[in-house]
Amino acid sequence: MPATETFNWLPFLVVTLVKVGVGVVTILGMVAYAVLAERRISAFIQDRVGPNRVGPWGLMQPVADGVKAFLKEDFVPGHVRKVYFWLAPAVVMLPGLMTFAVIPFGSQLGSQPMVIANLDVGILYTFGIVSLGVYGIVLAGYASNSKYPFLGGIRASAQMISYEISMGLAVIPVFLIVGGLNLSQVVAHQAGGFHNWLVFSAPLSFAIFLAAAFAETNRLPFDLPESENELVAGYNTEFSSIKFAMFFMGEYANMIAVSAMMVTLFFGGWTLPIFGLDQPAQSWPVGVLHILIFLAKLVVFVFLMIWVRWMWPRFRYDQLMDLGWRRFIPLALVNIIITALVLWKTA
Repeated sequence: MPATETFNWLPFLVVTLVKVGVGVVTILGMVAYAVLAERRISAFIQDRVGPNRVGPWGLMQPVADGVKAFLKEDFVPGHVRKVYFWLAPAVVMLPGLMTFAVIPFGSQLGSQPMVIANLDVGILYTFGIVSLGVYGIVLAGYASNSKYPFLGGIRASAQMISYEISMGLAVIPVFLIVGGLNLSQVVAHQAGGFHNWLVFSAPLSFAIFLAAAFAETNRLPFDLPESENELVAGYNTEFSSIKFAMFFMGEYANMIAVSAMMVTLFFGGWTLPIFGLDQPAQSWPVGVLHILIFLAKLVVFVFLMIWVRWMWPRFRYDQLMDLGWRRFIPLALVNIIITALVLWKTA
């Protein structure tokens, strides 16, 4: 930029705030209906009916659940550490929302790229933010000053730190192939055909990332920090009302965030290599279609995470840690070495 040219920050700020506002509203809406989807899918699997009373086909059930969460008594037990008790639900909720800042959820609308912050180190930002989620769970276990939440917090800290290593190592081959850490660059690399999707170039990376995603979001078969039949409800045992609801909102926001990461890293992001839909949009309708393509892929992964919860049994804790440290980490390291050697030979 020439020295005499000044950056007009006001339009940039307005556009960024609009993107943030629309993104947060969309994510919260998806969180609400992911809860409804989970309840309906679990009912179908268990041959039940599920919620169908509030609105047509039960579509207003999330509104009723939200109103109930706000109106229920917010009881704070006398024995808890109150400052941390109030802080923990917010710390759990925020990382899931902040992750979306660097994820390209579309190509562009007009002249505006459909990403809030197009960082050259987007994946490092993502892992930095994701690692903060464990602090909220540990705070919840510590603040509750009770044995079951404390055990849940200890389990969560060990589990999430362990599988963060596997998840981080799993994406290294992706960036060896792409040659950069920018997520928009990763999506652009996968344009031009289904064969360019990185799930085919790095299938082991995808498998490890998928398994680690379940562990990072505390979903079955890795829900040891909660495991109701062992720890009552784990780290959120002492919480009620909206604070209790925020833990579940954080869990579903994290589910949506890791699903968005898998779509971006391995399944072409907003691209669809038919009818030229793998190229940046030249018109508004195509730009909107790119966003819908991204959301459709994301919904598939959210459905997968819900389905697995109601179909798979829970691991024992020793099995969970053995899988993370003695299986996934060595596999991820071997995967990096093989990918590097193949790229070196073909260079």
